[in-house]
Amino acid sequence: MGAQTANKAGTGVSGLGGRSALLGLAMLTFTLLGWSSVPLFVTHFSQAMNVWTQNGWRYLLGAMVWAPVLMWAWWRGTTPGGLWRASLMPAVFNALGQAAFTWSFYNVDTATAAFGLRTQIVFLAVGAYLLFPSERALLRTVGAWAGIVLVVVGVVGTMLLRDSSHDVAKSVGGTGNPLLGMGAAVAAGLLFASYGLSVRRNMHGFHPVTAFAAISQITAAISVVLMLVLSRDSSKLLDYGMAVRALSVGGWGMLFLSAVIGITLGHAAYFVSIARLGVSTTSGVLQLQPFCVAIAQFAVFNKVMTGGQWAAGTVAVIGALVLLYAQWRLTRTSRAAVGVDVLEDQAMPPIAGDESEGIEVAEMDAMPVESDGQRNHSSGAGRDAGEGNSPRQM
Repeated sequence: MGAQTANKAGTGVSGLGGRSALLGLAMLTFTLLGWSSVPLFVTHFSQAMNVWTQNGWRYLLGAMVWAPVLMWAWWRGTTPGGLWRASLMPAVFNALGQAAFTWSFYNVDTATAAFGLRTQIVFLAVGAYLLFPSERALLRTVGAWAGIVLVVVGVVGTMLLRDSSHDVAKSVGGTGNPLLGMGAAVAAGLLFASYGLSVRRNMHGFHPVTAFAAISQITAAISVVLMLVLSRDSSKLLDYGMAVRALSVGGWGMLFLSAVIGITLGHAAYFVSIARLGVSTTSGVLQLQPFCVAIAQFAVFNKVMTGGQWAAGTVAVIGALVLLYAQWRLTRTSRAAVGVDVLEDQAMPPIAGDESEGIEVAEMDAMPVESDGQRNHSSGAGRDAGEGNSPRQM
């Protein structure tokens, strides 16, 4: 009788785990395709408005969709203490990263800029080494350095072997200088890595959805201020982002869709993917994003990457996967050493609830860890005495 009960329980858990994995796979596919579409939207709107106008409106629309999350938390009286203070630094890096990200597509072709963003994983590894003692073991491994070298060589190759006739020359406010576009892509990688590291440092213990909703509001505010101060028309006069008035109803729909896919639903699906499939699987699959962008670039803009770019891009993505594997292997070994059952722990992680340990916002595991290399399993613990035991759930 006991054996039958155990078998039934095992079958139930297996079925639940299978459904969870299917949901995670669906969300991961949506994230990959959605985030692959964002560079296409940005490139499309580069012909109609400058970078500051596009960023300001896209993030304003995205923040409006996220606002109800914060309003609901406020209504229930569960807004975490210290949320806005903790969100400030990540939001600054995010806003600057978004500006550099968008600017890159105004000056170089879409696929080249997308591959340039792969440098983010290198900056993450180096930044984690500098900021978190428990992460320093990663850069002491041969695999990590092999991955870094492959990423750098591959990214440089995609830039040098591109077809210069594909460079963006007619974007509004663009310089037509592809070197600036490639430099902006690398700068975006640095800023987004800084964003991920600051989230890990500042946002530990906050519900991921609540945290990202708060970061989105501050990012939108910064982006709108930049738009009001820097957005200019063709006569170099301040236009305060009013170029959107020339958009058709369909154009407004596309602008809203780009915000929802890239900023709202994309991140929500990303959180679900991590919760259901784990960080390693999610991050690994998302390395395919530049290839999806390259294929879509051909379908939408009739621009084909050169053979050299495909080869170099493959090298860059392999390098990113090698670096991710080195980090996963190190984490797995460390957790096994302290008695954590890795297989059981990763079987079906909770979805962004009270048991969530933080936020993974970049290409590597940004999950908070303690100085001894162990993950903090005390959800909701305050980061300093000033925050006490304030609630961390929505």
